[in-house]
Amino acid sequence: MQLSFEVPSPTEPMRIDASIRQCVVAGWAGRDLAAIEHHIDELAALGVPRPSAVPLYYRVGADRLTQDGEIEVIGDASSGEAEAFLFSHQGLAFVSLASDHTDRQLETHSVALSKQLCPKPVARVAWPYGEVADHWDELVLRAWIEEDGRRVLYQEGTLASLRHPFELVKDHFGAETIPEGVGMLCGTVAALGGIRPAASFEMELADPVRKRAIHHRYRVTVLPEVA
Repeated sequence: MQLSFEVPSPTEPMRIDASIRQCVVAGWAGRDLAAIEHHIDELAALGVPRPSAVPLYYRVGADRLTQDGEIEVIGDASSGEAEAFLFSHQGLAFVSLASDHTDRQLETHSVALSKQLCPKPVARVAWPYGEVADHWDELVLRAWIEEDGRRVLYQEGTLASLRHPFELVKDHFGAETIPEGVGMLCGTVAALGGIRPAASFEMELADPVRKRAIHHRYRVTVLPEVA
């Protein structure tokens, strides 16, 4: 999958085209193991299977990645999750923003299938990882949904609540750097008011130190479930 990113710079902004051949979604990627266990119990009560390991790495097809402003899903039970998106290009690591859009109804049957079923929207801006490495934990994930005609804050939290991305990379790949051609979604923060579907999903990765943010917004078209 070819993804194009603008890389901002005060001198000379550039554009990169990254070829992503493998997409990995890091699930259960929080640092607080007690909080993870509590969340697992909550979801288990709803019928979502317990993960076989923590964290757990789900493979989804690279063709699920999209930078379009609209996605199509089957049924009305899916929702987005804002996550940092890590990839490498010509030997350098970059960070962008993606949504692990997931079918919540199918999730009670198979988490892996629920993730594979839905597109994974990706922003069109990326930062060199080196520009945020020394203040990674201060970066903030936010998301908003459209609800009853209003823009409602849906997620907000710093990356300090999640495992470091290169800890995830080392755990999964046994490597110090993310392999070329791999894109990894690095975990998310809790949904305010509970996980729920919406007609549109807006997300950002904010850098309070450099006073900038990566934004992306997409609309959701629901296709009918035909028996």
